[in-house]
Amino acid sequence: MNRFSLLVGLFLLLAAGAVSAQSTLVFGQSGLPVSLDSADAQDGNSLLVARQITERLVDMAPGSSDLVAGLATSWSASKDSTVWTFSLRAGVNFHDGTPFNAEAVKFNFDRWNDPSHPYHLREEGKNYVPWSDFVFGGFLNEGSPLLEVRVVDDLTVEFHMDKPLGLFPNMLAAIYFQIDSPAAVMAAGADYGTPGVGSVGTGPFKFVEWREGELVSLERNDDYWGEVAASERLVIRGIQDPTARLAELRAGAIDIAIQLAPGDLPIVEGDPNLETALPDSELNVGYLSFHQGNPPFDNPLVREAVAYAIDRELIIDAFYEGLGTVAQDFLPPQMWGHSESAVARPYNPERAKVLLREAGFADGFDTELWFMPVSRPYFPSPEPIATAMATFLADVGINAELKTIDWATYLQQYRQGAFPMYMLGWNADYADPDNFLFTFFGPSAVDTQGWDDPQTRELLGFAREASDPVDRQELYAKVQTRVTEHVPRVPIAHNRSLTAIRTNVEGVIPSPVSPSEIPLHLVSKQ
Repeated sequence: MNRFSLLVGLFLLLAAGAVSAQSTLVFGQSGLPVSLDSADAQDGNSLLVARQITERLVDMAPGSSDLVAGLATSWSASKDSTVWTFSLRAGVNFHDGTPFNAEAVKFNFDRWNDPSHPYHLREEGKNYVPWSDFVFGGFLNEGSPLLEVRVVDDLTVEFHMDKPLGLFPNMLAAIYFQIDSPAAVMAAGADYGTPGVGSVGTGPFKFVEWREGELVSLERNDDYWGEVAASERLVIRGIQDPTARLAELRAGAIDIAIQLAPGDLPIVEGDPNLETALPDSELNVGYLSFHQGNPPFDNPLVREAVAYAIDRELIIDAFYEGLGTVAQDFLPPQMWGHSESAVARPYNPERAKVLLREAGFADGFDTELWFMPVSRPYFPSPEPIATAMATFLADVGINAELKTIDWATYLQQYRQGAFPMYMLGWNADYADPDNFLFTFFGPSAVDTQGWDDPQTRELLGFAREASDPVDRQELYAKVQTRVTEHVPRVPIAHNRSLTAIRTNVEGVIPSPVSPSEIPLHLVSKQ
């Protein structure tokens, strides 16, 4: 081979490599998925990846919380909102070639809702926590309002409720309710959603591989019914430390980094190769919770003392760099449903000490404070924030040992009462107070907080059935009043999470709901 041919060959090889690099979008988040079975996942790291593969009936417009057509093109309710009819999108296939139709919708909802369904698989490790606790409040005959899913024809499906449920389309916009291929679920059984299997949907990307501890790799679905992905390949990496995520972004090893530390904002703004992608607002809340099965947190005076002991304004000033605000209750500031008379207790350590004496703990006590091992929008730097909380608690005599554990185990054990005090939070699934207040203080409150308050659950149930927004506002105000009185949790912060991108990346649309809702198939590299 002569020198000219060698140079031409080298040029072509380099050019091919450049095209390949441009066609691969690398996304950095705080961890890898726990599961790609979206209805069995409850964390944003899992759901962001699953959302690229599978889709829901009702979607949200990019950059908004407004409902738009997804796999369903339209929906309507009976006069009393007990029957909802959905028209499905025609000509859509799952990645395995099987058709998306009403039978597929029924299969998915039945396996989530019905404990007797052969692919419910709770005994094999599927929990469907979002269904049973976060959104629907129980399974069939165990609190779920959904009685039956009926196939009307190939592209029409009916959902029959046991009571009015005007929020139903909003609920289906929750990121958990993505439709999986029945054939794939039946073939994999309880292994569906695990690293060796992945998931099969109708979305813009197909599952390729999940290397545990390293990355998840997806490829473009060229037969996608919607706008075909701009990138041929999408790689999601889990990089736990925000500083490490930023370093990899600056080095060009990743193209997008979400949930960076707020303190990194000046660095991003000062780097000519980076840009910020901040939502105007974000529907979330970070909180400190108790499990009342762990004394002395069964004593409301102790919980109230903790609320007074923590200087939330100082935490916001120290760790949120102007992107966060102090949470006065459990609803984002821009959402309706607040109560003017139900606001969080201000910082008052002397009052905290008085309450501890009244509770019989004049000399304080020892306990544990568990902090999340991953950054989330509402707690961008969990360990430093937990350290600050522990310092405030020590000032009033509560000696809290800081502890953490891997994310998957953390999400399991907080629900089992293993943590006396723990940090957690919530990004909205849909833009309604129900998604915060029912999720926090409905049926799941017994498991997550050891708090059993039938009156609060009753009020939340009435709010779901009410059609008049004024009535719902009054009911949610009463719920907030009871929550403020009993202090099952302490609201800490709302925040706009910091996403940064390389300047050669286009099409990133931040979501006010959650970073998990960024439509990555619209993103391209130049």
